[in-house]
Amino acid sequence: MRLLGTLTINLGQLLKAPHEGPRRDFSGHLYRIGATSLPITALVGSLIGVVLAYLTAQQLRQLGADAFIVDILGVALVRELGPMLAAILIAGRSGSAITAEIGVMRVTDELDAMRVMGISHSFRLVMPRAMALAIAMPLISCWTTVAGLIGGMVAADLSLGISPTFFINALPQAVHVHNLLLGSVKSVVFGILIALIGCHFGLRVQPNTQSRGRAPRRRWSPPSRS
Repeated sequence: MRLLGTLTINLGQLLKAPHEGPRRDFSGHLYRIGATSLPITALVGSLIGVVLAYLTAQQLRQLGADAFIVDILGVALVRELGPMLAAILIAGRSGSAITAEIGVMRVTDELDAMRVMGISHSFRLVMPRAMALAIAMPLISCWTTVAGLIGGMVAADLSLGISPTFFINALPQAVHVHNLLLGSVKSVVFGILIALIGCHFGLRVQPNTQSRGRAPRRRWSPPSRS
């Protein structure tokens, strides 16, 4: 909560003086978090789409409702699975990297040097990562969703004989715009949470090498006797 409040204040400062913002840090994080994660998200998304379409086709074939596979795949991937899969992959890939980067800065005394020079940790470290993830996550979510739909379309063609032309024409009628907006809003929230959690645990790392591999813990103290 403290990081979230500080981030809000820093965004207000950035709006007042945009030229003082960390543009290079923001663009670098946007590339490393967004562009470099496209292959793995596309692979996982397409495989999830294939599996979901195949399992759904087994049940729909028994009911004679083959055409409803477009509705199931469209709503499930656009609204729920696409943002969730992207968030899980980015949290495991980039969230841990954020914690490790800031943890190394703690071990090498870079954070203390920034404090001595009067450089705000939240403005230079937390805000660029949060902004980059807030922008990259909706794009990665759309990319993952498209890959999942392509995989589901191929599986639907092979298992149910539904042509790609029918799938593409029926998809806009099955998935409404509010589902896409809801999935995009979820992705933005997930991105900000991933950045804040990664920065939180990175800033809590102690200045030694052992603390990087384990989560910081509070020491237990026995209750005082009255």
